Amino acid sequence: MIPNALITESGDVPVCGTDFPVKYRATQIDGIRMFYREAGSRDAPVIVLLHGFPSSSRMFATLLPLLANEFHVIAPDYPGFGHSDAPPPERFEYTFDHLARCVEQLIDALGIARCALYVQDYGGPVGFRIAAARPERITALIVQNAVIHVEGLSGAWDVRKAFWKNRAAHEAKLRESLLSVDVARQRHLAGVTDPENIDPGTWTDEFAFLTKPGMDRIQLELMFDYRTNVESYPRWQAYLRDYRPPTLVVWGKHDPLFTVAGAQAFGREVPDAEIHFLDAGHFALDEKVDVAAALMRRFLVARRRDTAAPG
Repeated sequence: MIPNALITESGDVPVCGTDFPVKYRATQIDGIRMFYREAGSRDAPVIVLLHGFPSSSRMFATLLPLLANEFHVIAPDYPGFGHSDAPPPERFEYTFDHLARCVEQLIDALGIARCALYVQDYGGPVGFRIAAARPERITALIVQNAVIHVEGLSGAWDVRKAFWKNRAAHEAKLRESLLSVDVARQRHLAGVTDPENIDPGTWTDEFAFLTKPGMDRIQLELMFDYRTNVESYPRWQAYLRDYRPPTLVVWGKHDPLFTVAGAQAFGREVPDAEIHFLDAGHFALDEKVDVAAALMRRFLVARRRDTAAPG
């Protein structure tokens, strides 16, 4: 057990609705059109929501209204995802370094000086690059099934690790997995408490996205570059130890990709991190969005109150 870290099994928590409609916007970043969802007052504290693979800002469609009364919420689509442009790899460098630069440029373009980051899956390596490069910008971290410790990678990553070592020998197998509708379905159904709670559109839309012409090449480039994320884990761990940002971990404990040990490990670098385990899978918001929103609101409001209190 990590000393001092608050670790819970979180159940249902009620939350309120919103007075702010979600807006759907886009702007030019690094020569391409980047799409983003936005909700809340621009005078409120900012949360930037960073999505995973192979999703988009759509994964936050139900979360945005639950946060918008108290926060200014931004959820971008990375280049190559969702409604953002997806130029071929010959015209755009698909690396996590580049995705992080694009998101950071979007944050700058929107005039956001400081923000909390919510990171899930691919959002982890994107967000931790931004946080480590500009620590003064980060007010808090919310981590939902995104890892920065090797023990966080389950055995399901073995085929990807083989791909990183020998791309030519393992690309066909990885491509087959990438384009499988069964794998797309299992990303959302594995570990859920009730499959009837999950909208089939989540995986059919993602499968349609992955099978668009040229998309396999884009996603293979990013999956090959993922090895640089693992190499960066020690640097991101050092960032957490050095800066101790307020950290909330909200984790689907039945995730077949990222382990419970990966969630607990955040308590090593940030001993007062809050770590909450949800009865959910990799995409915890599919089933537990009300719980996640309530935990986020309580955590962020408390930190804001602590910061405002006289010393």
